[in-house]
Amino acid sequence: MATFKEFRNNVKPNWCPGCGDFSIQAAIQRAAANVGLEPEQLAVISGIGCSGRISGYINAYGLHGIHGRALPIAQGVKLANRELTVIASGGDGDGFAIGMGHTVHAIRRNLNITYIVMDNQIYGLTKGQTSPRSAEGFKTKSTPEGSIESTLSPLEIAMSAGATFVAQSFSSDLKGLTSLIEQGIQHEGFSLINVFSPCVTFNKINTYDWFKENIVSLEQFPDYDPSDRVVAMNKIMETNGMLTGLIYQNKSRKSYEDMIPGFKPEALANQELSITQEQFDQLVAEFK
Repeated sequence: MATFKEFRNNVKPNWCPGCGDFSIQAAIQRAAANVGLEPEQLAVISGIGCSGRISGYINAYGLHGIHGRALPIAQGVKLANRELTVIASGGDGDGFAIGMGHTVHAIRRNLNITYIVMDNQIYGLTKGQTSPRSAEGFKTKSTPEGSIESTLSPLEIAMSAGATFVAQSFSSDLKGLTSLIEQGIQHEGFSLINVFSPCVTFNKINTYDWFKENIVSLEQFPDYDPSDRVVAMNKIMETNGMLTGLIYQNKSRKSYEDMIPGFKPEALANQELSITQEQFDQLVAEFK
């Protein structure tokens, strides 16, 4: 069985020293090993942004996609090979701005993949502009007088879209984050894990200290029931979306793949043709 070290490669991350994404990478590697995966059983699909580089830093199948399109690619990979464990990753700009439409539909579709969003509430790769997660009044190069837009709440949106697994963590909590990723991988359906990942270079407001002061851990509520959708939504709103832990999980809803009539569990490459060559040629001829 592979150890987390076997999910490392020789590519050195070029994130800024102190970036929260380092911990997220380590958590993915540890979680993959803890659930018993081998590197060839994992595919990491990423979008654009600082976080998008993560697919090249993990020893597994990987694809660095285009801006906002990590989820369509990840869903295609999963449908082509159900035997793979598929993790999609991206930043808050990638997933909640240009890619928001894909995020909502991936959530409601409920394919069996895990989506990890590295939420630093700013555009880091393009040197510090406002993201959909930036607070009102947030001053950046694109909003020098302060943002006049309201902050998008991904947890509320996920719940409204019919999510079956919603969790949130903080990059400083390596143990807790690793556990949530393990649970997300093992969940039969779409798993959204939003991770507060401070940008130490361009975001001087939402710092490590700021998150530590404002985060509310669900461990503070011993009677909390993550299977109760109404309770989960209320808790999200009560804490202004700043809670961490497993927020909601629906284990009864089937995954998208399990609801497709006749969809086989084997990878497409391993399936035998169910039609003859003559039938295939006739089908192709209809489109000439």
